[in-house]
Amino acid sequence: MNFYTRKWVKPEDLNAHGTLFGGRLLAWIDEEAAIYAIIQLGTLSCVTKYMSEINFVSSARQGDIIELGIKAVVFGHTSLTLTCEVRNKITQKTILTIDKIVFVSVDDSGKPVKHGRTEITYTDEWLRE
Repeated sequence: MNFYTRKWVKPEDLNAHGTLFGGRLLAWIDEEAAIYAIIQLGTLSCVTKYMSEINFVSSARQGDIIELGIKAVVFGHTSLTLTCEVRNKITQKTILTIDKIVFVSVDDSGKPVKHGRTEITYTDEWLRE
């Protein structure tokens, strides 16, 4: 699992109980997963198709630094399945896990198209071409 993105939990990220609002965390995850999928699939044209059960394991509080871990687990013909873990950067305690986040490569009309990728890419050179 690669933990590239870190977020600092600020007052505007909290719910009424003083912990990190789940919706805010899910927005961060969807954005990070989309960026990861774009780099892996080699296209800016991909969409979130599916997110499996979301398991909130523990809470994050104001001032915590959290990190989002994403990993590609399955390359389909038009899709990419990722797994996700969010943890506290300092304590390493898991905050959330998602077993499957599926992204689909799409054409201009939103229909799935083959992406031709079969393994994890560790470069984003294509973005600069």
